Amino acid sequence: MYSVNMGNDGDYDWEKEVEEFEKTKAGVKGLVDSGVVKIPRFFIDQSEKSSNVAQLQIPVIDFQELKTRRMEIVEEIRKASEIWGFFQMVNHGVPMSAMDAILEGTRKFHEQTKESKMEYYSTDMMRKVKFYTILGTLQKSHAASWRDAFSCTFTDDMLDPAAIPPVCRNEIAKYMKFMMKLRDTLSDLLSEALGLSRDFLRNKQFLKSESLSCLYYPACPEPEKTFGTEKHADPTILTVLVQDDTGGLQIHHENYWVDVPPIKGALIANIGSFMQV
Repeated sequence: MYSVNMGNDGDYDWEKEVEEFEKTKAGVKGLVDSGVVKIPRFFIDQSEKSSNVAQLQIPVIDFQELKTRRMEIVEEIRKASEIWGFFQMVNHGVPMSAMDAILEGTRKFHEQTKESKMEYYSTDMMRKVKFYTILGTLQKSHAASWRDAFSCTFTDDMLDPAAIPPVCRNEIAKYMKFMMKLRDTLSDLLSEALGLSRDFLRNKQFLKSESLSCLYYPACPEPEKTFGTEKHADPTILTVLVQDDTGGLQIHHENYWVDVPPIKGALIANIGSFMQV
């Protein structure tokens, strides 16, 4: 059971509330399942909500005729990466069945009983397979995101399948097989877009290890006070995102927030900070 401290600001113990939440090992969904009607204060985002939203469309790149349109696609990737840092990909070779499977596997994992998930709950960033809401140490200056996450880290493309929960093991294996194939394609295309040899990033093995994050956003009783995911930049080389049909994703572009509505069958590429460097 989890209780929210409703006392005066002077009585509020921020660290204690975070500690009590973490001890439940139930995540945000555990809060919702317990019937909470007021969200804990460490989830409350005090920053002013931006209304600076632009009706723009991030680039959509079609990989359908990669063999015959390669130079054109490389140029589209170069422009999109340089100007936006994002692009949506269609006809990328990852079948709908694999994308549907990973979304279903995510739902199945997070909608298990608390007892089924607790053994995976960890705030240790070095653990390869973990379930968490807050990763590492939460700073008072940053609100926690109203979402739960389950992640698997593959080193040199490898992770012991037995470490992955049976409830989503097959879905993850299927999805990652196609992700690694797409990774090789994108590695070559990004190398060319940088004006380098096609095999540059592949030889450097900058994209050789992968972290899969399966995010789950339970309904929030006070949605106006928090965000599903706080604004952030990915520190990686590249992030590839599959959306469900709910929507809600925004990217920041030229001082505007831009909605990224789901396109059926599309994947989103996000150029990470390391690639920008």
